[in-house]
Amino acid sequence: MRLTDVYSLASRTVRGNKLRTGITVAIIAMGIWALIFIITCIQAMSQKFTESFSTMGANGFTVRYKERNVQFGGGNNNDLKVSKKGGRRQKKSSLGKPITQEQAEGFARAYHFPASVGLSTFASRNAIINNGTRKTTPNVFLFGADENYTALNGFTLHSGRNFGRQEVQSAQNVCLLGYDVAKRLFKPRMESAVGAVVRVNGIPFRVVGILGSRGSSFGFSRDNIVIVSYKAVRRYFDPNGSFAIGVLVNDLHQVEEAMGEAEGVFRPVRHLSTTEESNFVIDRSDSIAEKAMNSLGFLTISATVIGIITLIGAAIGLMNIMLVAVTERTKEVGLVKAIGGKSRTVRMQFLFESLIISVLGAIFGIIIGILTGNIVAIAMGTGFVVPWNWVLLGIIICSGVGLLAGLYPALKAGRLNPIEALRYE
Repeated sequence: MRLTDVYSLASRTVRGNKLRTGITVAIIAMGIWALIFIITCIQAMSQKFTESFSTMGANGFTVRYKERNVQFGGGNNNDLKVSKKGGRRQKKSSLGKPITQEQAEGFARAYHFPASVGLSTFASRNAIINNGTRKTTPNVFLFGADENYTALNGFTLHSGRNFGRQEVQSAQNVCLLGYDVAKRLFKPRMESAVGAVVRVNGIPFRVVGILGSRGSSFGFSRDNIVIVSYKAVRRYFDPNGSFAIGVLVNDLHQVEEAMGEAEGVFRPVRHLSTTEESNFVIDRSDSIAEKAMNSLGFLTISATVIGIITLIGAAIGLMNIMLVAVTERTKEVGLVKAIGGKSRTVRMQFLFESLIISVLGAIFGIIIGILTGNIVAIAMGTGFVVPWNWVLLGIIICSGVGLLAGLYPALKAGRLNPIEALRYE
């Protein structure tokens, strides 16, 4: 019997057992769906991370305060701990101290490395902005910043202008509106926002500029933002919030040197003695991106393990179903061999049946995995993602699963004695 005839016979048998085939295909599809769904989501997240961190630049870094480690249960409550690095002793009480406005400004004055320095502080995540006739929902992010903040963080201007240094230093009530905020309050003529007065949590501010659209990130709009001067934040909204210091180095090759000088400059500003560890951290922009990508790599490994475990379970289920099929079709196998059918033909038929079922499961699982994964991708604001390498790998894995699961039942069917098989009841 030709190979095409064996395949045709196997296809008819698979179609003839719709319920059994459907259940087995669904089991395999679930395994490959879990793998492709998670991988599609991870690739979408990777794209979004790349877009988000590319605006920060590889030549930038941020100085922020070091948070106190949370400890559960008992333990030693000594005020000092000895560091393994150079024998410095770190006062626990110095951890978690916010960076004050005076310290941030002191750093900016003392840091003379060829670089741009920007100061910022987070004020609120639920600000309400209104222009007298319309108002936003209480979910606007409010930041205080200086005139360098927008350039250091990749913002562009849709219309209007940025803060001036004098406006920041004199704490004038001026603001920059995020694209979504301006569109919500001033549509259809968004540009009319420039020069208008809006109220930020009840405080009047004059709009000097509208920020360009940055899209959404992980389902959250990056345009739902208002920026005022950091001194205005201190005056009206949050007098005690910690500052972050952004630095953009002129020469990419001098970033490490710039970070070292930043630590040397900021330690005296933070009133740290030579025996104390720094109670602030310096994060390089590309190192943050690298950490994020490493986390995604761990998720990829986890997804692969989950998918493989599920497929192993599917393979066991498929093997059991094929063994049942061999038992049910014992007479049929005996008849085929009695009229001259070879054991090889019987083995090939059962292998083809197993392979067809597993490939069908792979196709359905891959399609559903890509579609559901891209629902998440669209929510993140990325384009349509297809993990082609994993699609190909998924088909190969499922084909291997089908062959392995069908091998023992096929060998068992091929070894059946035709006389005993015809007598089987």
